[in-house]
Amino acid sequence: MPPVSIDDRTATLAEPPATRSAVAASFTLHVVEGPDTGTTFLVDGQKPVRLYLGTSQTSDFRLSDPHVSRRHCGLELREDMLEVIDSGSTNGTIVNGVRIRDAVLRGAELLRVGATTLRLARGPGLGAVEVAGATRFGRVIGMSPEMRKLYPYLERLAKSEIPIIIEGETGTGKELLAESIHEVSGRSAGPMIVFDCTAVPPSLMESALFGHERGAFTGAVGARPGVFEQADGGTLFIDEIGDLDSNLQPKLLRALERSEVQRVGSNKWIRANVRILVATRRDLEHEIQQGRFRDDLYYRLAVARVELPPLRRRTGDIHFIANHIWRELGGDPAQFPGDLLDRTRDYAWPGNIRELRNAVAHRYALGDMSEPRTLQRSASVSPDAAGAESAPGEAPRSRADVIDHVIRTQLTFFEARARVLAEFQERFVDAVLERYGGNVAQAAAASGIARRYLYVLKKGRP
Repeated sequence: MPPVSIDDRTATLAEPPATRSAVAASFTLHVVEGPDTGTTFLVDGQKPVRLYLGTSQTSDFRLSDPHVSRRHCGLELREDMLEVIDSGSTNGTIVNGVRIRDAVLRGAELLRVGATTLRLARGPGLGAVEVAGATRFGRVIGMSPEMRKLYPYLERLAKSEIPIIIEGETGTGKELLAESIHEVSGRSAGPMIVFDCTAVPPSLMESALFGHERGAFTGAVGARPGVFEQADGGTLFIDEIGDLDSNLQPKLLRALERSEVQRVGSNKWIRANVRILVATRRDLEHEIQQGRFRDDLYYRLAVARVELPPLRRRTGDIHFIANHIWRELGGDPAQFPGDLLDRTRDYAWPGNIRELRNAVAHRYALGDMSEPRTLQRSASVSPDAAGAESAPGEAPRSRADVIDHVIRTQLTFFEARARVLAEFQERFVDAVLERYGGNVAQAAAASGIARRYLYVLKKGRP
């Protein structure tokens, strides 16, 4: 990948070359001890996602050893190396006698999981991994090898009709990816409906999913279709599927298998032609092991799986995405503050792209005042500088006075930043909605964020 050069004022981002095949080394895992002795697994890069070794039916490399967890460890090609990541297994992952959480292997190591030992052997560059020259898939952007190798895979998945599980940490862009898949798919002319399992009370979840008839329960003054009916002919995206109430999981499975739903209070089945995309921040294999998620529902959904890498693993994408956000906010590319990210070179970005967006938006709104030292109370600031006096913690009487007010309230840096950022978000959302005549889809697309997140910002939630 071409280097990313950053100076104090600009960020020069070289475009990657046209679509090509990057040849990576292949690795073979030979089972030399345990119930599956003699079995061989090949990791060759043909599937550009993290592969899993375990006992689950959906594991890429399946073992029968009862001491191995359902999803014991992940295997991911890193150019000419193989990264092994323990998935919170019960008995641990051991490399050459040392228990590891994450290790990079070069070949000839012994990998032990449960009562099974595998010998790693390095092979030739058999696996040609297709790497896109593009820097985006729909509204998902990134020029890192970790993302570019996903784009051709996503294109193929988008044009199919199969269910997809999108996995990833909070803030990695799972909903944005789901929207992009819908927009590239053959169902793009149909609706895309989002159902967030964390946003609906358990008592209302069945009605929200499947709809209800008039009088079905107290307060049901009229019939109402559920999200399956609303998404007919399009895509239904179920966010945070791991939080779905366990009592509703068999009903969801039945709806998926029959492509029909039954409203609460009705005996009639209604046809629903929808494509299902789901997302989760949880390890569903672990949830199954703990009895919180049905394995049959998981197998029905896990026809295809995409794991969005966290920002800390996307080499070179932090500056690229920050520049993109800066331009979306209206910032001059030549004025991009390179020092903003230089100070966070070793930062892990636990909030991922969402946190990065907030950091750039904060700097765009405040400029040099975003420095911690400028948010401290100064003797040069007059008590009347921001207009009429307000009590500490009270909202300023004028929106234009918010920064001066925050400075005078003697909040901590983090409290002050949150207060100013909340004001910026409210004003930004109001402005972009006004610019597009209240059209949420257009406003979200222009802002580079998912539609539901635009609603979240509008409501003032974090």
